[in-house]
Amino acid sequence: MVGQKSAIAAGFCGALFIRYRIYFDGKRRSDPNFKNRLQERRKKQKLAKERAELPKLPDLKDAEAVQKFFLEELWLGEELLAQGDYEKGVDHLTNTTAVCEQPQQLLQVLQKTLPPPAFPMFLTKLPTISQRFVKYSELG
Repeated sequence: MVGQKSAIAAGFCGALFIRYRIYFDGKRRSDPNFKNRLQERRKKQKLAKERAELPKLPDLKDAEAVQKFFLEELWLGEELLAQGDYEKGVDHLTNTTAVCEQPQQLLQVLQKTLPPPAFPMFLTKLPTISQRFVKYSELG
């Protein structure tokens, strides 16, 4: 008897909870600003995701910070390439060319040292570097 009453009470509470959810979901969706707020929230989430994917750029006037960034990105790129993750490794190596003082010499060195499938990927990603860093400066 007690088990049956508790089962009925649990079922009743579950039904009330479902009805509560349906009522407030309908109220939320009928709000005239619902779609606008949803779109704004999605834009903010997308910007946050893009910002998280971008590397933390150093102050380009600080030579020590630029050198540290260059070495870290170079090391990360080499590590990822050694693990076989060419996509992410090439992304880090393209970041090094963005802050490099002599990118032509770096390109020559990378052409000789990168694995054969990685260098063409590197060349195709080079034009997007400036766009990525301009976007970062706009977000920051």
